[in-house]
Parts: sequence; structure tokens; C-alpha cells
Amino acid sequence: MGAPTTPATTGKPPRPIPGVPPADRALTRPRRRLVAAAAALVALAAVGAGSLLDLRTPAPKPADAPAGAFSAGRAYEDVQVIAARPHVAGSPANEQVRAHLEQQLRGLGLETEVQDTVAPEAGQLSGAAGGATVARVRNVVARLPGTNSTGRVFLVSHYDSVQTGPGGNDDAAGTSTILEVARALTTGPRPRNDIVFVLTDAEEACLCGAAAFAASHPLAADGGVVLNLEARGSTGPVIMFETSRNNAKLVDIFGRAAPHPVGTSFAVEIYRALPNDTDFTAFLDQKFVGLNSAYIDGGAIYHTPLDTPAAMDRGSLQQHGDNALGLARAFGGTDLTDLRSGHDATYFPVPGGLVRYPGWLTVPLALLAVALVAALGWLTRRSGRASTGRLAAGFALGLVPIVVAPVAAQLLWLAITKIRPGYAELLDPYRPIWYRLAVLALATAILFTWYALTRRRIGPAALAVGGLAWLALLGVLLAVAVPGGAYLTTVPALAGALGGLVALRTRQNGPWPVVAVTAAAAVGVVILLPTVVLLFPALGMAMGGVAALVAVLLGLTALPVVDLLHPQAGGQRGLLALRARRLAALPAGAAAVAAVVLAGVGLGVDRFDAAHPAPTHLMYAMDADTGQARWLSHESDPQPWTDGYVDGVTDVGDEFPGLGGGELRVGPAQAANLPAPKLEVVADATSGGERTLRLRLTPQRAARLATLHVDTSTATVLRAEVAGRSVPVEPRAGKWGFGLVFHAPPTEGIEVVLVVRPIGGQVALRAMDASDGLDALPGFRPRPPAVGVVGSHSSEMLAVARTYPI
Repeated sequence: MGAPTTPATTGKPPRPIPGVPPADRALTRPRRRLVAAAAALVALAAVGAGSLLDLRTPAPKPADAPAGAFSAGRAYEDVQVIAARPHVAGSPANEQVRAHLEQQLRGLGLETEVQDTVAPEAGQLSGAAGGATVARVRNVVARLPGTNSTGRVFLVSHYDSVQTGPGGNDDAAGTSTILEVARALTTGPRPRNDIVFVLTDAEEACLCGAAAFAASHPLAADGGVVLNLEARGSTGPVIMFETSRNNAKLVDIFGRAAPHPVGTSFAVEIYRALPNDTDFTAFLDQKFVGLNSAYIDGGAIYHTPLDTPAAMDRGSLQQHGDNALGLARAFGGTDLTDLRSGHDATYFPVPGGLVRYPGWLTVPLALLAVALVAALGWLTRRSGRASTGRLAAGFALGLVPIVVAPVAAQLLWLAITKIRPGYAELLDPYRPIWYRLAVLALATAILFTWYALTRRRIGPAALAVGGLAWLALLGVLLAVAVPGGAYLTTVPALAGALGGLVALRTRQNGPWPVVAVTAAAAVGVVILLPTVVLLFPALGMAMGGVAALVAVLLGLTALPVVDLLHPQAGGQRGLLALRARRLAALPAGAAAVAAVVLAGVGLGVDRFDAAHPAPTHLMYAMDADTGQARWLSHESDPQPWTDGYVDGVTDVGDEFPGLGGGELRVGPAQAANLPAPKLEVVADATSGGERTLRLRLTPQRAARLATLHVDTSTATVLRAEVAGRSVPVEPRAGKWGFGLVFHAPPTEGIEVVLVVRPIGGQVALRAMDASDGLDALPGFRPRPPAVGVVGSHSSEMLAVARTYPI
């Protein structure tokens, strides 16, 4: 079928490929293009809907659910008790929560105890700022003995909250889940293995409760399997986002035993690379194996006063419980002596379950994808649908949307935060759906615009092969650098290459080419669409460009289907060519308009109000030596309310080393009548040039933490102990080169032993304590209803510091 010979009246026609009509430059050429396009889109929409529906949380079971089942209704009753008010470690409110937990577990007939000890931090949280960190912790530990135990299964969550909120989700969700799982397990046959319920203290401060249990509790001496339960939001599916190394056997049990298995090896790889920690970190440090799970959407309320029981999605709580109970029973009946497989698994969710395969297949599959895409390119050239030059151009141009879409998404969010600066202090907007859709529409507009501009010159087949080539290449790069994430591009590239080969080897005017490329695109939808949806809450809108990138990769897998939305490839001249270009611009134009409209709707809908307040950060710090006080804020672009307190920028590290270094917004404040922490010398001895100071640091008010720092221009710290425990001596930058941070200090004070080498006469020490709550301070103006508290460990902190020369 030859091309029309009518001369072109507008534009320059594409250079013909000898012997090939322009209309044959696509992988498919259906007789009824609109019907084929509609059928393909309906099929992909159905596949996408099925993939997203599979991420839905289950309906919460009522309080009268069967005894052996997990009931979100029953668990929620505990949530209301645990999260009645903020209960930071060491507070009277936390003692009340602990008493409730003991009562519930003992009421089930479980062996229950409280581990009361002083422990160092795990991970890199507060200690990185203030110095070596320890805390007094009181973990609640209960055990359900197994009938013929091969090891122990530990269900772990933390019961303390941050000082800024009651912790309705973080982590009353995990704690109440464990109480309900314990109840369900005690109503049925006892498991083969011991089940240990560990409710840790001081997780928010320093992971110290988990560190104390994992390192020193007798039940933890032989290790075991840890199932850690967390929440970093208020809704969404529960995601198994972290595992121990060599996780193939663990993941296999997760895929079979969890009723709602949502998890990806890509998430595990990303989390391992990020500087984030949960209680799970402390167990990994002690060579335990296990799984870490949380629901993460609704992150705007994270660590804020809005994290109340009422904010909880009980469907997320139900999924937490269903999975935890299923896994407890599965691991409770499994031989635990050998759960390390020697390799990590690759896995991802699909409708109805979890696909998983050995990690050692990652590189071979990536190389196979490259080979199949190369074969598709060769066959495309051999069949005359693209020349070598066009294939090369298709590959080179394929990089354009891969780069432009993420950059555009980041610029879009930058523009939105300029309009609404308060977003910079939020993990995610309160109502992010409109912004997420705007990012996806923007990525679609960029992909469609790129395709419309390049399709006529390069040809649909060359662009499709070029897109798959990028997927295959990225698969190889990921297989080397981030093996657990290689499936994201390798599997769609494999499917796309196979679909293209089938399309080229079947009758072009028949239905099978369209079926083949649609089936290939469906594989990309199943793998990449849930990834896009899960990336938004995982990374927040501030990193929406990552979701835009994955959305573009999804578009590249579906280019042969996208092509069906355009007129037949090539062959048009004159008015026909002009009409074809206009039709090709319609999808891109519609997506661009949608992006603008959706962003505008987001700005209109997600306004700050009393129920969704603008986050603000404010602290108060007083130097007892000078009587000078200051307001402090971490806000880089202060909100109007905060701006009424701060008027400049400075580094307060020399005055308040317990707050860490770095510049803060500052402003003058009235001095309050607040006592400084008391530092007493219990003993002082010098021998061989070393001076041993035995000190007692005692807060003179109800303090959440206390710190002690040494001026290293007056002495070099050689060794240090806190409450009888050695702590690392790691020099810090600045005047106060050695520091200690003690969370939940007891009323009787903290004993500190410092072995120093004096430099001159007196040793200068700086003591500080910190409590929470600014309302009673002189000059404080309460926040208006639409102004809230940012979820920070230093929000609302009130610090007093004094220097002691000894």
C-alpha cells in the first residue's frame, strides 16, 4: 500500500524508508484504529484498577468478631487508652500507659515483666546532634511459651509518643495490634515456638528501649525472628518496607502467611540507603532476622497534636493486625533454626498475592531484557519499520521525557511551596491527592508532547524500541547498584520486547499485534502503577519527581498503545498532515490542562485551617549564667506567627550545645523564673595526670532530657560512664567537644563519671535540661486556630543551661 503522492502544502515530509510505506512504521496497524485504541485502553484501565484495588485496606472487623480473629474494633479500644494524651518517655502519662499494657498482658495469663534499665541509643538519631545518648527505659515484655520451641518470635512496637502529640497512630497502632494479637493467640492452640511481645520505651528519643532489650534481655540472648510494627501516617496499606539481609525465606513466608502482603524489594533497598531508623534497627544490630511494617499515608499529622485516635484509619489497623497475626502463627509453627537463605529475594505485589523470585536471577534477567530488546530492534529494522539511524534517534530521544518529567515535577512543587510556604514543614500536604494527580498529569503531558513532536520524524516503532532500550539499560544499572529495584524496569522491558516481537511476527491487520502490545503494557501497569502510588506517600510531594520518573517509565512501556491514540503513522500530506498533527496534540494538551487544573484545585482545597493548621516550630532557651533568653526556630522561611518571635539567624551551639549545631532563627525573649539543672561533684581524684570526676546531674524541674558537655579547651575526655554504663568518647566540632544526652532522667538525678586530662586549671562543663510546653512563659502568645505545631522532636522545647567550672 503506497503513500499518497499529493504534494505537501505545510511542513517538510519525513524522509521515507526505502521500500516501506510510512504507514507501516508502527509495531501495530489495526484496521479499526479507534476501536483498537478503545479496547486497549479499557483493558489497561481494568488492569490498573485491579492493581490499585488490591492495595485497599480490608474492612475493619467489629469488637464482636470471632475470638481467633483480629478485630480492629477491639484493638481500637486500646488505642483510645494509649493515645489519650502525649506520653513521652519518662512522663507520668507514659507510666499510666505502661500500667495499662501490663494489666492487659497479665490479664491474658502471659508471663509479663518490666525491663527497667539504662541503655544507649541505637541508630543515628538525637545523639548525632547532642552527643552520646542514653535513656532510662522501661520495656514491657510478655511471653507465650511454645510447645516445642525451635526459637523465638518477637512482636515489637514502641508505646511512647513524641512530646508534640498523643501518638494515636505512631505507635498506638502497633502497640494495640500486639495486644490484640496476643489475645487472639491465647484463645487458640499454643504455637510451637515461643512468642515474645516486646513493647519498647524511648523509641522516639533514641531507640534506647529496643537497644536495651536486643542487647541485654535474657529472652533476646539467642536471637530470633522480629516482626516490628510501625506507623508513619494515618492511613493507607500496611507496607512491609524493611527486612534483614538474606531475606528470601522470610519473604516467602510473608507472601504465603500475610493475608494482605504489600511489600517490594525496591522499598527495602531504598530504606537501607536512607538515614532512617526504627526499633527494628536495634534488633538488626544484634543479628536478629525479621520484617518491618508500617502504613505511611496521611503523613501530614505525623508527630503532631493531630495524631489522635480519631485520625486513625481502622482499615489500616485491621491490615496491620491481620498480617501480624498471620505471620505470628506462621513463624510460630516454623522451624526457626535456619531462616537465612544466603540471598535476598526480589518481590513485588500483584493482584491476589506477592510475586517473588531469587535475587541471583536479577542480573541474568536484566541481560536477557537487553538481548530481547536488541532482537526487537534488529527485527524492526529488518522488517523495514525503522532504519538504523531512526533506531538510534529513538533511543537518544527517549532520554528526554525521562529527564524532563522529574525536573518539571520538582519545579511544579517548588512553585506550589512558593505560594504556600507552610508545605515546606510538612511531610506531605493534608489532602495531597490533587497534587499527586497534577504530577501524574504533568508527566503524561510531557510524555505525550514528546511523542507527538518526535513520532512523525522518527516513527512509532523506533520510539517504542528506544523506550524499551532505556528500560533495559536502567534494569542493568539497577541490577548492579540496587538489585532489589531492578524488576521495576527489567520485567516491563522483557514484556515489552516479547510483545513487540509477537506483534511483528503476526498478521498486521489482525487483532494479535494489538493484543500483544497491550498485554506487554499490562505487565508494566501491574508493576509500575502501584509503585507510583506507593512512592508518593513514601517520599512526600517534595520528592514527587521520583513518582513522575516512574510514571514516564510506565508510559514508555505502553508507547505502542499510546500510538493508537494518534492517526496512522505517516503518509499524510497537506491538510491531512495538518489534521493529523492537531489530533496528535490533543492528548498532550488535555494532560497539560489537567495538570494546571489539578494543581489549582489542590491549592483551593488544601488550605490551612483549624482542622489542618499551618505547621510552626518554636523553642525557648535561657542561659542561666547571663539571664538572657531567646526564642528559637528551625523554620527556614518563618510562618507569620513564628515571625513574631524571631528576627535573625545565628548559631547557638556555643550557648546550648545540647541543641546541636547549625543556624537557627532567633529572637529576644523575656527571662523566665526557671531553675538551671544542678551539677554536683560527688568525688574528684587525680592520678597519673588523669582526673576522675564523679558527678551528679539533677534537673530541678520535670525535664524530658538533660545534657552535659565538656569544654575541650579545658580538658580532654578520655573515658565516660553514665549510670554505670560506658559511653563512646567521640569528639564533636565546636567549643563543647564532648557531650552526653540523657532522656527520661530520674528525679534523683544521673551519675556521670568523666576521666579527663586537664588542660590548665578548671574543667568547664555545660549542663542543660529541657522540658516541653511554652504556654506559661512570659511573652508567649498562643497560636491561633489555623496555626499548628510541626512534628519535630524539638518543637515546644523549653531549655535552660548553665556552665559549671570545676
